[in-house]
Amino acid sequence: MTVRGERTGLLTVRLPAERSVPDTIHDLVHAAGALGHELLVAERDTDVYRRARRLSRLTLAAEMQWQLLPASACSADEYAIGAQLEPAHDTHGDNYDWASDADELTLAVTDGMGTGVHASMLTHLAVNALRNARRAGISIEDQAALADQALYAQYRGAAHVSTLLLRFDFATGRAQAVDAGSPQLWRMRGRAIERVELDPQMPLGMFEETHYKAQEFEVRSGDRLVVVSDGVYAARSPQGDTYEERALARGIHAGRLLPAAAVPRALLRDLADFRDAAAPDDALVVCVDWFGKSGDRPLGPANSGGGSAC
Repeated sequence: MTVRGERTGLLTVRLPAERSVPDTIHDLVHAAGALGHELLVAERDTDVYRRARRLSRLTLAAEMQWQLLPASACSADEYAIGAQLEPAHDTHGDNYDWASDADELTLAVTDGMGTGVHASMLTHLAVNALRNARRAGISIEDQAALADQALYAQYRGAAHVSTLLLRFDFATGRAQAVDAGSPQLWRMRGRAIERVELDPQMPLGMFEETHYKAQEFEVRSGDRLVVVSDGVYAARSPQGDTYEERALARGIHAGRLLPAAAVPRALLRDLADFRDAAAPDDALVVCVDWFGKSGDRPLGPANSGGGSAC
């Protein structure tokens, strides 16, 4: 069952052989979609489904972080997104957020310093300041500047939030980025995988009235963009090697046939096999498959998914 690209569950139905016909399958697909929407609406008024999905109790910090997150996947004609944050039951300061309209997609990946409730409160302020600025219809440069001011006014430079802001224009295929901290952006174009080098700027909240400048780059139909937090690329193996040095590009390539919604989970599984079991940091992966304004998706399993807007 999916709702706008997000997988909400699995509906299993046993049919007698004579009922396993295309019309019945079509009706079941429609019913699964309707059930997915009903579950999404029901979660506003009950905790039954949230409790059913949890293997153990969340920490307070994790509860705060999960309430802040959007869906774990989203798809439209122009793009498909998937994201995952680990460990699910005890997060630090990593977070992701996105929103789209008829003309553009805006994506934010943040990492608040510290741990526990302190990190969650810091991240809450940063994400809501960015949302407030984004909903005013201003540029990502000004979104970063206003969030920076909000954080500095509260913490006076004692706490900061590393942030990567991305804006994609559907009509032109141009992308803008404000790199204000540690999240990294990687791109897979065909079989080539490389880090997108961006001009580093100060994390949000570090100094008073920091001025941010957006950097432009082009996205092409068929591009896959992967954003990873420092809990991913800086993770170390028992031998002391970092994941970025030894395995990140290989992990992205290994998931090339997966849809965007499945890439973060696969990459985090690969990371878990690579890193020291005692690694203390949380890890965040966001994958964006870009199809372009025409919605002309390249053929292949990596580009399957729904076509509804977020």
